[in-house]
Amino acid sequence: MSVALAPLPTPYAESKVGPNRVSLLKDGHQAFPAMLAAIAAAKNTICFETYILKDDELGLRFIDALIERAKAGVEVLLMYDYWGSDVSARTLGELTQVGVKLLIFRPWKYLGSLSLALSKVSRRNHRKSLTVDGEVGFTGGLNISNDYAPVAEGGAGWRDTHVRIAGPDAQALEKLFLTTWTNNKGPKFDFKRFERRRYAGCEKLRVVGNDFALDRKGIRRAYEDAFAKAKSRICVTNAYFLPPAKMVRALVLAARRGVKVTVILAATTDVKIVLYAARGLYPRLLKNGVDVREWASGRVLHAKTAVVDGIWATVGSSNLDPMSLRQNLEVNAILTEPSFGAALERMFVEDLEHCHRITMDEVRQYGLFDRMLSWIAYRLRHWL
Repeated sequence: MSVALAPLPTPYAESKVGPNRVSLLKDGHQAFPAMLAAIAAAKNTICFETYILKDDELGLRFIDALIERAKAGVEVLLMYDYWGSDVSARTLGELTQVGVKLLIFRPWKYLGSLSLALSKVSRRNHRKSLTVDGEVGFTGGLNISNDYAPVAEGGAGWRDTHVRIAGPDAQALEKLFLTTWTNNKGPKFDFKRFERRRYAGCEKLRVVGNDFALDRKGIRRAYEDAFAKAKSRICVTNAYFLPPAKMVRALVLAARRGVKVTVILAATTDVKIVLYAARGLYPRLLKNGVDVREWASGRVLHAKTAVVDGIWATVGSSNLDPMSLRQNLEVNAILTEPSFGAALERMFVEDLEHCHRITMDEVRQYGLFDRMLSWIAYRLRHWL
């Protein structure tokens, strides 16, 4: 199978956000060529982290690009999650041989087959970010495997969303990466390469990262605050939707005060048990006026985005489930630039064309087995 990527495509949309140029990227078709182009242009440093890295056809394109830059003298730091990834010893050897610094996040080395079971319920690095020279950064939901490559190019074409930040706010992604690298005792690197003029940040663009310390609630609070302040409409797309009670209450209260609340959830998914658990929420959402849609295009939905009132917008790695909001390392870009919010809302409306609207009549017609499975799965949601 070949995963030959097309020439650099036009982004879905671009917005000027303070001193930054922010590009909205739809699916691997737009995101991967942009990321590979940024890597190829690196002159000094690359910081790359992902939950899933596979040395399949797409993964090898990224690995080869990192190797080429390392050979050219660029300081390349690569971090991936042990549980999520599948990289051969041969590939790791090729990376380290050319000087790529590697941090495999929280490996389980000494417990045999038990390690896999235990690693899934422990805290993982679920972030997806790439920062080049402290000037260009990417984040969103896309992992590095053939699942996310376009169908026309040999992949599975999973539906996902990424952003590219060209400008000084890319430093926030780099800072988050380096903090995690240092805290988890990653290999020593040339720190002087990262001694650049620091930038205070644009008020319309924030990079919010969950960590394992007191700030791990940052993403959850950002969502809840935006929902509580909504005046006209809330549009949520989320692959794994098991929000905490306070967030559900914020959506319900918004709908009750007349806000149009629409959520797109994944009926086409790689984790069916989460879909059953999410369906345990449908009666409450529907009875309170929330418009529930299930993505049913045949491609897996993996995106994690939201728009409120066409202004507040977020794209990131965080699902609205307990693992993302309470445990895993995550990162979201949050923007309050109307042109970007309008573009993300337009993308949401286009995605609605591939969705099925859920009604209370349909929920009542779920079979006994499905209703029992939803009831059980929802009560076990903190473990999913």
